[in-house]
Amino acid sequence: MRSEREVNRAIEQYADMVRRLCMIHLKNYHDTEDIFQIVFLKYVLSSVMFENEEHEKAWLIRVTINACKDFFKDFFRSHTVPMEELLGQTTEWTSDNSEVLEAVVSLPAKYRDVVYLYYYEGYSAVEIARILKKNQNTVYTLLTRSKQLLREKLGGDGDA
Repeated sequence: MRSEREVNRAIEQYADMVRRLCMIHLKNYHDTEDIFQIVFLKYVLSSVMFENEEHEKAWLIRVTINACKDFFKDFFRSHTVPMEELLGQTTEWTSDNSEVLEAVVSLPAKYRDVVYLYYYEGYSAVEIARILKKNQNTVYTLLTRSKQLLREKLGGDGDA
């Protein structure tokens, strides 16, 4: 179990990243907060000794992505309909509600992760491959295809 000081440092350092990653997957503020708590609870209880900050960050990214995936596998979640859908409303999930961010969120999950890690967190394709446990060439392919999808969604001809 980690010390309170160590946990507070990690939350301060990685809270925004974990929330953004959750929001990209879950598209819902309340579910994001639930997963946020789960991720940092796992961090508190984890006995993993991190080699450096990059290892710690990669571990948190992996745990967050897995927690989001597990969230959708839950029986209750897979057999319910969001209230917004019943009411025919949309939920504003980001304060700036930018067109680009909406386009990224609308990408299939396999593209969202690599786009987020590459463009928002600044990881290289090699690092993303290691974090997501994918082949490096697969990451390059996913990035190329996601750029094309974003161009189509945003109606641009330039580099996404």
